[in-house]
Amino acid sequence: MLPFLIVGGIGLAVLLISLIVGDIFDHFEIGDGAISGTALGVAAVVFGASGVLTYTAGLDTVWAYVLAAVLAALAYLVAVFFVKRLTRSSDGVPLSAMGLSGVSRSDISPAGGEVSLDGPGEVERRLAYSDAPIPEGVRIRVVEHSGTRVKVVAE
Repeated sequence: MLPFLIVGGIGLAVLLISLIVGDIFDHFEIGDGAISGTALGVAAVVFGASGVLTYTAGLDTVWAYVLAAVLAALAYLVAVFFVKRLTRSSDGVPLSAMGLSGVSRSDISPAGGEVSLDGPGEVERRLAYSDAPIPEGVRIRVVEHSGTRVKVVAE
C-alpha cells in the first residue's frame, strides 16, 4: 500500500505546483501538448487513491496495480482532453460574435450599452455600441466585433 500512497502524494504535489505556478511542461514542445503537468498530477492521484481503495478492499496486489494503472490512464486522457479544451478557450481572444443576434439589455448609444447575444458560449452580457440610439429590449444584430465590445444595429 505504501507505493500507492507515495505515488498519490507525488501526484498531489505535481498537481498543486501545476495549478499554482502553471503547467510545468508548457515550455517543452512535447507531442503538441500531449504531456501536461496537470494531467500527470491527476493521473498519479487517481493511481494512488484507486490503488489504496482496491488494496484495502481485499483484492490481490496484482489486481490493485492493474486496476489503478487502468484508472490512472483513463484519468490522464480525460484530464489532457479538458486541459487542451480549457487552454484553447482561455487564450484571451474572444470568439467572433459577427452576425449573432440578441436583445439590448440597456439603452445603446455610440457611448455604449449592454446586450445579451443568442449564440454558443454567450452566457453573459456584452458591452455594445451603435451609431444610432437603440432602446432597451429591442432585437439587435452584431455588425462589428472589436476586442470585447460589439457594434450592433436594430433588427
